[in-house]
Amino acid sequence: MPEITRIRPPEDADERGTFTGLLDFLRATVELKLTGLTEQQAFARPVEPSALTPAGIVKHLTAVERFWFAIDFAGLDLEWPWTEDDPHGGFPITPDDTVDSILTAYRAECARAREIVAAASLDDRARSPEGLNFTLRYAIAHIIEETARHLGHLDLLRESTDGEVGE
Repeated sequence: MPEITRIRPPEDADERGTFTGLLDFLRATVELKLTGLTEQQAFARPVEPSALTPAGIVKHLTAVERFWFAIDFAGLDLEWPWTEDDPHGGFPITPDDTVDSILTAYRAECARAREIVAAASLDDRARSPEGLNFTLRYAIAHIIEETARHLGHLDLLRESTDGEVGE
């Protein structure tokens, strides 16, 4: 497993540098929250009656990155991240999932999103076949919000699982 490096986002950057720096910091924090858990811990539901698991949250964030950046913004013809039974992007886990496979998929989707973001202007509009009209600026801000919200969940689940706290 690769070493996870978190770099504090710049405090005096332009708009793009601020957005991408903050998002990359949050993405690295997501990885840290799953790293170090056993398979059993990562897939456990430590806060009953919630069905949330640490691994499920990271798998969901992988789908969110794909949906917003690759499918909706860039208009790429990729496999839809959710099923017809779960069209709003729940937190499904399959028997083949492992911590390593989930983190590998998350890293790959984040890398694809970074490439898409780097190649576009913040004012560029979504190219989804559905005719969505949001800008890249909005997509980045939304993913910052989504990632930060789910990191709050990961904080609680991680502390409930093994007592680990902190960023």
